[in-house]
Amino acid sequence: MEPERPAPLIVTALFGSEDFARLDALRRRYYPAAHNVVPAHCTMFSHLPPSAAAEVKRRLAGETRGVKPPQARLSGLMDLNDGVAIRIESPGLLAIRARLAEALAGLLGPTDSAGWAPHVTIQNNVPRMTAIATRTELAATFEPRPLAIAGLAAWWYRGGPWEPLSRHMFG
Repeated sequence: MEPERPAPLIVTALFGSEDFARLDALRRRYYPAAHNVVPAHCTMFSHLPPSAAAEVKRRLAGETRGVKPPQARLSGLMDLNDGVAIRIESPGLLAIRARLAEALAGLLGPTDSAGWAPHVTIQNNVPRMTAIATRTELAATFEPRPLAIAGLAAWWYRGGPWEPLSRHMFG
């Protein structure tokens, strides 16, 4: 049997159960089924080295243990060119991400070193006209609303559905 190859790590914010259900239903409705291998999420870091697993778990625990969840809101739709996302506004989540980025600076690749725009991707990998139609449909009923951030999680990325490494709930 071949040993498992090291896999990069992904860090996400976890939503409260009601918000997760609502956002995941949108993702299941609009995201192409063949590409939709993970549920609705907000990626904070997309490619950390596997050697950082223990440090990432320690940092995520430190950011959440005994801490109130950051306030957040779904604030508007984002055009992804070949898809649609919903923008998340949260100064508290931005501050957490900035602290983590500073602590993990030597481990960040170009994408994770760049600026961060928190969002939930609802649709991706579709023709431009399909994305425009989806955004138009969503815009007809979209209203900004509070979003519950329940915790932070780390995942192994091995090419398909993500494998959980750890979950850290606020408070």
